[in-house]
Amino acid sequence: MSASSQFDPSGPAAYGGIFGLPHSAEEARVVLVPVPWEPTTSYRKGTAGGPAAIREASLQVDLFDVQTGRPYEVGIAMLEEDPEIVRWNAEACAASEPVIAAAGEVAGDPALEAKLERVNALSRLLNARLEATVAGLIGQGKLVGTVGGDHASVYGAIAAHAAAYPGLGILHVDAHADLRVAYEGFEDSHASIMYNVATRLPGVARLVQVGLRDLSEDEIAFARRSEGRIVAFTDPEISARLFDGESFNKVADAIVEQLPQQVYVSFDIDGLDPSLCPNTGTPVPGGLSFQQAIALLSRVCKSGRRIVGFDLNEVAPGKDGDDWDGNVGARVLYKLIGFMVGSQGSR
Repeated sequence: MSASSQFDPSGPAAYGGIFGLPHSAEEARVVLVPVPWEPTTSYRKGTAGGPAAIREASLQVDLFDVQTGRPYEVGIAMLEEDPEIVRWNAEACAASEPVIAAAGEVAGDPALEAKLERVNALSRLLNARLEATVAGLIGQGKLVGTVGGDHASVYGAIAAHAAAYPGLGILHVDAHADLRVAYEGFEDSHASIMYNVATRLPGVARLVQVGLRDLSEDEIAFARRSEGRIVAFTDPEISARLFDGESFNKVADAIVEQLPQQVYVSFDIDGLDPSLCPNTGTPVPGGLSFQQAIALLSRVCKSGRRIVGFDLNEVAPGKDGDDWDGNVGARVLYKLIGFMVGSQGSR
């Protein structure tokens, strides 16, 4: 008898896969790609440990979900971390430290200039590797979710989805706009991921940003110059509408209206209230509650739009075995999977 035939979805996690599932990547419909990467993180490190923390915490998640039913039935598997990416991250983190300490002011210092260029080169290698991996999985008919790492880690996954689903829209949940240009000299910074998406990926028709509350004037100006391609729903705007008595579902529907039919979700965990993610790289007061974030995903599905892929990033484990961030991340991940599967018409 196979492991799958003995599997009890209501029992304790008995298998080594994500969420305690017995599925292999070959048989699973949903494949998760971990990306342990954080060299451009400029405040505090830890997000490279996010995929492992989520994997461990996922064993405590009940597989029946009251909103999405039984997404595990289509098969969910998480790939092992790519050892070469692990090595690239270690090298890039070592090279980036003195550059970050110099606030990116490296001109005239050959040693720092070389370190900056090495980080940029390794970032390009990561982008190409991840894009090829995700594109290959999409080509096999898989639904793909990417688990970072810092926000920069997922660029290759977005590029692969933009090529496979031209005209898609990105639902971007985040405290930050991530529209900075080569922040601290890093061309693929966590703070410039959406700038790179907007300037490099014509397959992305619209970027809808939700929960922003820490951004620069230059980022606001860049979004305004996009002529409607970038639409922001800031945290103060959402809060004001709620304080005026508007229901969150009505606000969520206004957000969803801005999205095209095919949607990619880029979910930075710091888009949530920081009590839910205290160890993330750049926490900011304010943000969505867990219930609001999940309600937003639900409204995407109820609108008839299709979630074609997603990433979850910036989850960082706490010190001394604190698994709270991983626990929240694992539950957000399972909701993302459930709504993605449900939006395909699968049950």
